[in-house]
Amino acid sequence: MTEHSKKIGDPLLKVDNISLGFGGVQALSNISFEIREHEILAIIGPNGAGKTSMLNVINGFYHPQQGTITFRGEVRRAMRPYIAARQGIARTFQNVALFKGMSTLDNIMTGRNLRMQSNFFWQILHYGPARREEIEHRRRVEEIIDFLEIQAIRRVPVGKLPYGLQKRVELARALAMEPELLLLDEPMAGMNVEEKEDMSRFILDVNEQFGTTIALIEHDMGVVMDISDRVVVLDYGRKLADGTPDEVRGNQGVIDAYLGVPHE
Repeated sequence: MTEHSKKIGDPLLKVDNISLGFGGVQALSNISFEIREHEILAIIGPNGAGKTSMLNVINGFYHPQQGTITFRGEVRRAMRPYIAARQGIARTFQNVALFKGMSTLDNIMTGRNLRMQSNFFWQILHYGPARREEIEHRRRVEEIIDFLEIQAIRRVPVGKLPYGLQKRVELARALAMEPELLLLDEPMAGMNVEEKEDMSRFILDVNEQFGTTIALIEHDMGVVMDISDRVVVLDYGRKLADGTPDEVRGNQGVIDAYLGVPHE
């Protein structure tokens, strides 16, 4: 994957000297890195390294005590989740955050809410502009359903789906927002080998076909080395390394702290 021909662009998002603490616990200490246009960036590290905290800072769930986030050239001391979403940052979570009683289709449709322009009056009546708008949104959602090969579960309540398919529905809902930057928090956690292969393929396709920039947290080093353009390694809230998969794989500090042995 690291040798593919796609063009990595300029930095889309910059994290500058971010520090975040909770009481006496320092979750992040002076972290800086970039996420570049069209790349797949993996953030790795042991449990408690600060990976999820970093994603929470990027999309505004946490506000750092120090540092700035720069997205598309705009510097922010802290993001707000709704601003991040409106500006094109979508997010999936470690634990699936879906509406379990709603169908796959309806869950994905919730990802279109920020793109609905008609006023509340027309939406209540389901008439005129609101009806035309919903038809267009449903068309887009059906395209995503086809893309992720989940046609057979369109009408199934997501609470009845196996975990791997729930993860795919959550990815679909994030894609429905048409994000410029997609944050994936352990998208393959709890999956078997076949499910991981499917999810890896979909992540690569999203990146290549939609041009979506992706930052993901992942513990499976085989997956990380196969699909990432660049890897940032965190350890106890500090940045340990930042480079290509091959550079990180050969970094002795990373080997000692996390990987344990060099990957052949």
